Amino acid sequence: MSAVAPVPGAAPPASAPAAGREQAPAPGEGQGPGQRHGRGPGPAHARGRLTPWLYLAPALLVLGGLLAYPVWQLGLISVLEYTQAQVSGGEPTSFQGLANYAELFSDAQFWDVLVATVLFAAACVLGTLAVGCALAVLLTRVRAVPRLLLMLAALGAWATPAVTGSTVWVFLFDADFGPVNRVLGLGDFSWTYGRMSAFALVFLEVVWCSFPLVMVTVYAGIRAIPAEVLEAAALDGASHWRTWRSVTTPMLRPILLVVTIQSVIWDFKIFTQIYVMTGGGGIAGQNLVLNVYAYQKAFASSQYSLGSAIGVVMLLLLLGVTLVYLRLLRRKGEEL
Repeated sequence: MSAVAPVPGAAPPASAPAAGREQAPAPGEGQGPGQRHGRGPGPAHARGRLTPWLYLAPALLVLGGLLAYPVWQLGLISVLEYTQAQVSGGEPTSFQGLANYAELFSDAQFWDVLVATVLFAAACVLGTLAVGCALAVLLTRVRAVPRLLLMLAALGAWATPAVTGSTVWVFLFDADFGPVNRVLGLGDFSWTYGRMSAFALVFLEVVWCSFPLVMVTVYAGIRAIPAEVLEAAALDGASHWRTWRSVTTPMLRPILLVVTIQSVIWDFKIFTQIYVMTGGGGIAGQNLVLNVYAYQKAFASSQYSLGSAIGVVMLLLLLGVTLVYLRLLRRKGEEL
């Protein structure tokens, strides 16, 4: 049989879809796995969300076992009357509640030490970032051999133990035998006698041992910037400083935020450098920071409850900084 020719002007057959209309999708077609039949995310999606936690579970178990008990003991001692008798094996005499914290917060020296710690940590963070970023830019502008020598020198400073580095710096700036005073013509000037000069000496040592991390991290970030972007800035007539400020820094902002938070955490809890270079906190405690102050309260004065309370306060402050750090890491991962 021959096909029937369509009559001009007649409507199309009912089986053919009208022109310009979209055909309804078949059940499940064009829908995600969590949208079919009105159900939530499927088992595969749930397994995908649990997979990272399964990989992290061994490390979390180890860290939890190593940290949970010390943190619990720290908090417990801070609310008890804990003296040398309890350290020797005796039972805590009484429950103090928040009395130890009230005594701590009413101590004017605690607030002076807290302010000094914050200011000193801020100075160390700024100095570390300035030196690390400047040397990272320098690494991108020197040849291979000077770059290798600078990297080896920086990593050597980074790998030096804190006690060793502090002892070497004390010798370099010693009033009697240090070469720095001889070169600068300072005679028998004692760097550790004055409060500001002692803090300045510790500041130099902290920056010296901390800048390599910033330098290496920022250098890696600069190398990851597309060369076309920097070439376009140079063709537009931008100076090196303008290129760094308007092009490089915005692209490095996630990395700079991360190294800044890390530096804040490390510099806020400094102990070794202050204790070694100032002889336990300086003359009459003029160079105390919170970690050294807690050590003196707990072990030098046998006020273990007050020392633990200082530790809890530091833990809460650093926990807040760590939460910001983790949020920045998550945001950086989403941007990548």
